[in-house]
Amino acid sequence: MAKKGYWIVCYQSVSSQAVLPEYAKAAKPAIAAAGGRSLVAGTPAKTHEAGLDQRTVVIEFESVEKAIATYESAAYQAALKVFNNAAKRDFRIVEGV
Repeated sequence: MAKKGYWIVCYQSVSSQAVLPEYAKAAKPAIAAAGGRSLVAGTPAKTHEAGLDQRTVVIEFESVEKAIATYESAAYQAALKVFNNAAKRDFRIVEGV
């Protein structure tokens, strides 16, 4: 059985808040079509150690390969064009345990 894959995205800064809803409108269908499931979307309830108060998004996919393929898909790349660097993000694709 393949291990699940996760997008883990922390928004370090946002330069264009107005663009984010348009990006979400384009990104959500691309993610859903690939079987992506949103697990976390929001700011921390509490931070510890070197934790930062940054908006964090976690999306689960059936495999790390599916997570990578979704990011590279034409549909998600179109969403990134809408995003147009509206925020500085730390975007990681991580394999589950």
